[in-house]
Amino acid sequence: MHIALTHNLKEKDSSKPADYFSEFDSLETINAIISAISRKGHKVSAVNVNGSDVFDYFKKNRVDMVFNIAEGKHGKFRESEIPAILDYFNIPYTGSNTFALALALNKALTKKILKAENIPTPNFQVFSRGSKELDPSLKFPLIVKPNFEGSAKGIDKKNVVQDREELFKVINEIISLYKQDVLVEEFIEGTELTVGILENGKCTVLPILEIDFSKCLNSGEYFYSWKMKEFQGNKEMGLVPEFHCPARLDKNTEALVNDTALRTHHAVGCFDISRTDIRLSKDGIPYVLEINPLPGLNPNESNFPLMAYAAGMKYEELIEAILMSASERNRLN
Repeated sequence: MHIALTHNLKEKDSSKPADYFSEFDSLETINAIISAISRKGHKVSAVNVNGSDVFDYFKKNRVDMVFNIAEGKHGKFRESEIPAILDYFNIPYTGSNTFALALALNKALTKKILKAENIPTPNFQVFSRGSKELDPSLKFPLIVKPNFEGSAKGIDKKNVVQDREELFKVINEIISLYKQDVLVEEFIEGTELTVGILENGKCTVLPILEIDFSKCLNSGEYFYSWKMKEFQGNKEMGLVPEFHCPARLDKNTEALVNDTALRTHHAVGCFDISRTDIRLSKDGIPYVLEINPLPGLNPNESNFPLMAYAAGMKYEELIEAILMSASERNRLN
C-alpha cells in the first residue's frame, strides 16, 4: 500500500508563544512512524500540514490510506481539517472522523455529552467573558483552561485557583491570550490516570497508566500542566513524575476505570485509538477530564506507546494495529 503520513512538524519560532507548537509532533515521532510502516512493506509519503497545500497534494497524488496524526492549522475545528479533505477525496484514514475530532477538542461540549451518558466528569462552567457571574454551586479549588486547546496549552500551576479574585484574573488572561471561551471546572484531588483504547479487531483497553506527581511538589507543578508535559523528566526543574503501568489499583477500581474510558470512547464516537485522562478521586470516582482521539505517538515519551508496551506490544505492532483497524473499518463500509 501507498500510505501518506499527515502531520504537523514541531518548529522553533521565538515570535510565537512558548506553547504554540506543543500539539505538533517531533521529527523523532514522524520518523518512528515512517520506519514502522515501511518495515511492514508499505510505501510512505510524509505530508507536513504546516508547509503543504494538503488539498492540492491529495488532488494530485492518489494514496491507498492516510495515517493521520495532524492537528490541523486554525480554529476550534482544526483537528477536523485533514479528515474533511480526505472525506472529500474518499481516501480512508486512521483514527476518528471529523465529528469526533471537533467534539473532543471542545472540552465543554464533550463534558455535556459525558454528563448525559452518566459518565463522571467534574462540574464546570464556561466563560466567554470575564464579567460573568460564577455558578455558586461550584466548589473551590477550581482549574481554569482554554476550551479549545490540547497538550495542556494555557495551563500551569497558577490555573488552579482558590478564590474568586484568582479565578477571574486567570479567566481574563486566557481570554486575552487565546481569544476563546474558558472552561472552569472543579479541581479533583486524587490520582492521575490515563487510559488507552486500541481497536485491534475489538475495543481493547490497554493497561492503565498512573502518573505520580509526588516527587514534583517542589516545582509547584502537581498535575499535567503544559510545563510538566513539555519538560517532563527535567530534574533541575523538578518535573520528574513517576509512571506505574499497570496502575496501582485494586481489581474493582481497575474495572471501573476501564469501563469509564471505554464508555467515553464510544460516547464521543472515536475510531481506532483514543486516550482518556481521568482523575480518580479520593472516594474512588473516576472523573473524566478529557479524551484525546489524536494521542501522542512518540515511541520514547508519549503515554500511549508506554501503555502498549505494558500490554506486550512492540512499537511497530502498535502502528500496524492502528492501520489494520482503519483498513478493516474501511472494508466494512
